[in-house]
Amino acid sequence: MSQFEQDTAVERVAENHWRGEFHPGVRIGTAVNGGYVLAVIGRALQSALPHRDPLSINAFYLAPTALGPVDIVVEPLQAGKGTTFASASLYQEGQLKVRATAAYTDLQLLRGEDWCGAEPPSAPAFAETRPLERGFLEIHDRIDIRLTTGQELFETGKKPGTGEFVAWLRHQDGAAIDSVDLLMFSDIMPPPPFSLFGAFGWVPTVELTVQCRRIPAPGPLLGRLVSRHLSSGIIEADGDFWDSEGQLVALSRQTMKVRLPA
Repeated sequence: MSQFEQDTAVERVAENHWRGEFHPGVRIGTAVNGGYVLAVIGRALQSALPHRDPLSINAFYLAPTALGPVDIVVEPLQAGKGTTFASASLYQEGQLKVRATAAYTDLQLLRGEDWCGAEPPSAPAFAETRPLERGFLEIHDRIDIRLTTGQELFETGKKPGTGEFVAWLRHQDGAAIDSVDLLMFSDIMPPPPFSLFGAFGWVPTVELTVQCRRIPAPGPLLGRLVSRHLSSGIIEADGDFWDSEGQLVALSRQTMKVRLPA
């Protein structure tokens, strides 16, 4: 079992009720990473539903989470031959923290036409890049992040000012990346506001949506996270994630608050 599988493991404790735990190594500062939180919810849904892969999942983060036990209550909504719909509520110490709604399917069984009007971002080969310092944030002990656009912010302190980061991503232990892993990788890159204001302050997620399109080929992911509009302290971030064979594997969009130091 990989480290990620251990960190997202859940057990059934009653009908539609699953229990997991947020482990050390998954925090951004003192906050548990929102993508990791979504992956634990995704694991509970995967365990509860007849289909194994998140096709689309949308989560609202109602309150911050902390390390320790969590309870996830799954409510099946509609089951079809190819897709199952459900909602999931994550509680910690009896308080509702996250509410998600999802559609699950079996990605490897999907059949139909393919078309893509975009290409993977331009980036050096993975072997030609360097990881961020592992001591910079706790979660770097779990995830290898290699910025190829915007890396000067963390190397020299210069703010790129583009609202964009591009990075190679993989598990530190080299584990294969599956569909539930994509929920975590969608929120693992530095938030685009850092490109504008520097790596300061707090950028909490209000809402995160992830669409999974296929199971990634072996190897790292190439991710791009872009923000275009900051209005009254609210910013969006759009992500696209590509596997080692150049295939689109996931899309994301999140709404965040930008909280700069006074």
